[in-house]
Amino acid sequence: MRDDLRFIVFDGVEGCGKSTQLARVAEALRATGHDPVLTHEPGGTPVGEGVRSLLLAPEYPEMDPLTEIFLFCASRAQHVQQIIAPALEAGRMVLCDRFDAATVAYQGHAGGQGVELVERISGEATGGVTPDLTVVLDLDPTVGMKRKFGPEAFEGNEEADRIERQELAFHEKVREGFLSYADRHRERCAVVDASQMPDAVFGEISGLLDI
Repeated sequence: MRDDLRFIVFDGVEGCGKSTQLARVAEALRATGHDPVLTHEPGGTPVGEGVRSLLLAPEYPEMDPLTEIFLFCASRAQHVQQIIAPALEAGRMVLCDRFDAATVAYQGHAGGQGVELVERISGEATGGVTPDLTVVLDLDPTVGMKRKFGPEAFEGNEEADRIERQELAFHEKVREGFLSYADRHRERCAVVDASQMPDAVFGEISGLLDI
């Protein structure tokens, strides 16, 4: 395992497999004697889970993207202070399902609020805590949504949360936002083709992490 990677984020469009790959990496790390902290956004703390329930509730379809940014970053501030920063200070690895790249992609790029605004507010929320590596699992959002919800993913899916219920054009912009984020921060990002079989995706990620 590379010594320079302590805080690793897995991100991408809906259905890209980030949670599955995070779990596989965690298992591989434990097999080599590591004890990683696994967490997620929005949420990760009791305060964050309360914010998450508000953010994703389908009964608030009118929620403005700027409101979303402040809510996501409020959850992130608590998350960093309560979970991520203490774990890193204790010398533990942190594996996180979504982080700042998601807010940039969803609210900044697809939501039209601007990347600079999102990164400024998120930077205040994190106090400068930045992932050592963000793995962007790149996938056609149509494929991802059908993986997650089946063939009728965009046809009145009652299982989807408020953000998942956005139109395909929105999710396509989200994908663009992730790729743009990875390009701007290429020194600490890696894009992996998530259309491959899960074992192949994990193989690429293992190579990145040297596990």
